[in-house]
Amino acid sequence: MGSIGSNLQEVKERIARACAAAGRDAKLITRARVPGAGAGITLLAVSKTFGAEAVREAHAAGQRAFGENYVQEALAKIEALADLGSDLEWHLIGPLQSNKTRAVAERFDWVHSVDRLKIAERLAEQRPPGMAPLQVLLQVNVSGESSKSGVAPAELPALAAAVAALPRGRLVLRGLMSIPEPATSPAAQRAPHHRLRELLETLNSQGLGLDTLSMGMSADLEAAIAEGATLVRVGTAIFGRR
Repeated sequence: MGSIGSNLQEVKERIARACAAAGRDAKLITRARVPGAGAGITLLAVSKTFGAEAVREAHAAGQRAFGENYVQEALAKIEALADLGSDLEWHLIGPLQSNKTRAVAERFDWVHSVDRLKIAERLAEQRPPGMAPLQVLLQVNVSGESSKSGVAPAELPALAAAVAALPRGRLVLRGLMSIPEPATSPAAQRAPHHRLRELLETLNSQGLGLDTLSMGMSADLEAAIAEGATLVRVGTAIFGRR
């Protein structure tokens, strides 16, 4: 592995090649916060288990959006990097317990892992007035794995409708996220991403107006981009193995 900066550049080049192969706009959007930012892709650097200095190095190389799995670890980094302030965009991508929702509502920009209405309701209630609405995704268990978090596809429409009805001044439903089973062949990698895209299209046919598909990681970002990912979550290829 090279430096974080050179690794970031390599990942960006992979994204550009994948976009070209899929006939998509290769524009990289540094921040995912703004709705309607265009047809490009946001690269989310997954910094879990790496320290604040690794995030600072990635920021110096131009990265702005960072994904964390564990609330307490993320809060420590947010404090350590307070001097960078709003120049960093923080995404929670790991499971969220009810007793951690207040800290997330107060400190994060995005939550990818909402899979229960109770969690969404608490996030909306606890988002401080005056802050931009919290951007949320519903995590879908597209592979049906018992060990994975996420709402079952059959239960998704009801959950999406309920979350979309929460006060938009505090929380906005933006789309879907998944963490499918690892696969090695391109066809096997694409299948669950295709399923998630179909689910989003079905919700949009019902008038929800969702614009974000968070799918694809270091090993399968090309397959995810081919199936319409708007945000890819890359850790190992940027920061190295954990």
